[in-house]
Amino acid sequence: MKTYAPTTPSRRHMSTVSYKKVLTVSEPHKKLVKGKKRFAGRNSAGRITVRHKGGGHKRNWREIDFKYEKRDIPATIKTIEYDPNRSAFIALVCYADGEYRYIVVPQNLPVGEKFIVSDKAEVKIGNRLPLKKIASGAFVYNVETKPEGGAKLIRSAGSYAEVLSNDAGYTTLKMPSGELRKLNENAWASIGAVSNEEYKLVNLGKAGRSRWLGIRPTVRGSAMNPVDHPHGGGEGRQGIGLRRGPKTREGKQAFGVRTRRAKKYSDKFIVARRKNKKRK
Repeated sequence: MKTYAPTTPSRRHMSTVSYKKVLTVSEPHKKLVKGKKRFAGRNSAGRITVRHKGGGHKRNWREIDFKYEKRDIPATIKTIEYDPNRSAFIALVCYADGEYRYIVVPQNLPVGEKFIVSDKAEVKIGNRLPLKKIASGAFVYNVETKPEGGAKLIRSAGSYAEVLSNDAGYTTLKMPSGELRKLNENAWASIGAVSNEEYKLVNLGKAGRSRWLGIRPTVRGSAMNPVDHPHGGGEGRQGIGLRRGPKTREGKQAFGVRTRRAKKYSDKFIVARRKNKKRK
């Protein structure tokens, strides 16, 4: 991590990832970059459904390969790059047939290293193979939820899942949240843990950095008027009154309420729920 001398109040606690030690180029591969419209938390009708989003620095979209359709063709890591659209680092890889693609790069896979996507691949960092071919105790990322569906799970910085067992057509994974989940043994996964593990240690330091990231300010409900929020109004600072607990702006319970849909299709694949109780 990179810290700064406290020349201003905002610099005192600011920290950033040491990009110079990791990244190898500053410009992306032009053929794999395109523009993308940002909707800033709005739905197809143009209404805001997710608050506190908007603005931010302009971004170009990097086309990341999550399907890994090029099987049994060795690939070489050419560059490691920054992607403004995700927390992990990405790598430009060149396959043996000359095609270039972007992938989410794992930890400890430097420039010049090779990997392969194959059901006969060796279990080593960067290689991709079906879950049934991966031994217990291995760390995986870019995991599919169904065979040939493309990587959907374990894609953010520093995350990984641990393979616990293979049995009766399913592989049991321990997810980053602590949840134990069964997945089809024919789903594919990459070996290793996602890069940029220091991402969670970054201290933005000032409000301006949040705005650059497209995060707009959050106003407390108690600072609003009654017409705007259930917690609003009152003379001076007021509590939430006789309500059961804190409410959202729409009047729904904010804490301690289950929001998962009853009888969700994937319930039968969850062996143990995540541990989300506060530690005493």
